[in-house]
Amino acid sequence: MEQNKEMTAQESLQLISESFNKSRKDILRNSAKYFMLWGALLTVVSLVIYLLWHLTGKPQWNFLWFAMPVIGYPIAALMGKYNKAIPQNEVSKMLGGIWSVFGAFAVTLSAVAVFLVPMHVTLIIVIIMGLAECMSGVLLKNWSIIIAGFLLGVGGAVFAMLVHGEAQLLIFTLGGILLLVTGLIMNLQYK
Repeated sequence: MEQNKEMTAQESLQLISESFNKSRKDILRNSAKYFMLWGALLTVVSLVIYLLWHLTGKPQWNFLWFAMPVIGYPIAALMGKYNKAIPQNEVSKMLGGIWSVFGAFAVTLSAVAVFLVPMHVTLIIVIIMGLAECMSGVLLKNWSIIIAGFLLGVGGAVFAMLVHGEAQLLIFTLGGILLLVTGLIMNLQYK
């Protein structure tokens, strides 16, 4: 009788593990299109701001960064309406939390830098963006996300310190490309 209870507990643990892995794969499959969306948007917006700043010599074009959430969130919400129903679980909630915290920090620090205290916003945002992507990869147990986030955060920090002016925006172009490629890899891995 005692052995039978142990088998049931072992089977329960196996069922929980299988359920977690299926949920993780569903989240990865579903997240791929959001990585691609935000990667494409980041690439386009950073290039537009870079070109406008470079051509006019006016850094005020950086205010266009605030257009990113205005454009991206409605598109993401629209994309979410057509998702296969994936039940919310702790992993999906944590993933959403990571990126919500990143967004809140990025917008708030940008506003503080513009209106209150000048700071090296490019350096800060590229580091926290790389960190958010790495944390997402760790949570989802996906090495392509971890590596892309690490490259963005660490490589972007070095780039931000070596390059000045509008050329710093090109790190966000690279970041957008990394997000886009990560999304494409996830899409291929979890079809």
